[in-house]
Amino acid sequence: MNTTHPRPLVIATRESRLALWQAEHVKALLEATGQRVELLGMTTRGDQILDRALSQVGGKGLFVKELETALQEGRADLAVHSLKDVPMDLPEGFALGCVLAREDPRDALVSTHYASLAALPQGAHVGTSSMRRVALLQSLRPDLQIEPLRGNLDTRLRKLDEGDYDAIVLAAAGLLRLGLGSRIKQFFAPEHMLPAPGQGALGIEVLESRIDLKALLAPLADTSTWLAVTAERAVSRALGGSCSVALAAHAHWQGEYLQMHAAWADRPGQVRYAQAQALQPGAQQARELGEQLAAQLQAAHA
Repeated sequence: MNTTHPRPLVIATRESRLALWQAEHVKALLEATGQRVELLGMTTRGDQILDRALSQVGGKGLFVKELETALQEGRADLAVHSLKDVPMDLPEGFALGCVLAREDPRDALVSTHYASLAALPQGAHVGTSSMRRVALLQSLRPDLQIEPLRGNLDTRLRKLDEGDYDAIVLAAAGLLRLGLGSRIKQFFAPEHMLPAPGQGALGIEVLESRIDLKALLAPLADTSTWLAVTAERAVSRALGGSCSVALAAHAHWQGEYLQMHAAWADRPGQVRYAQAQALQPGAQQARELGEQLAAQLQAAHA
């Protein structure tokens, strides 16, 4: 039976509109179980450094380090992250206490003038700073001029609206969560543009030692999402997944089977694909499924 924590739980969160929505969402879910919850807004290095690609300045960990420090110092109990921003291996002493039910994991094309990727003119300027998206877009439309795009979701949309790009590619989940689904001109089918590992899922990070929090978070966990992202993150971990690796992985349930596809662009212009499935996997089998796909991609590279 779930019990009430003796003091308000504190959620550490980035201060972008999307991050605050995510933290408020978790706050509401916890409050529905009888907990008292407060938010601690923070600015991370990833939010501050906007003139360089993440792969050049430290990778995904730039979005979580300050939040982890707050957990370590006892200023916060939980940190809410977009799971695709969470490094594959957490620092010692930290753990993913919960993964929530997933929002739409697909990528989305946003444009003020063009209805789809196919409708973009030759040489159109498309904004993204994801190496995965760059590689997959180049495989779909080699003629496009793909240019860096950093900043939170609102900043990226503003740059598009100011005419800096003909189109930009974003995670559909963030747009849908903020009620901006009308901005989406095209959802990319996963078979055409595989998502990033963990895309669309929210993860709650805690100190490994906080057994009490893991118990409080248990009602929020979504097992099917957790198993899918476990498999996806296993692919990335096996291939040294970071912002400097153009890697995609997407697992979804088809009845009792967890079906998974992965792609790896290990050199310019060459995207390699792999797929596999597992019947009713547990956590260990989900990790092994991911490792199996990683091995397939490495074999294709050889």
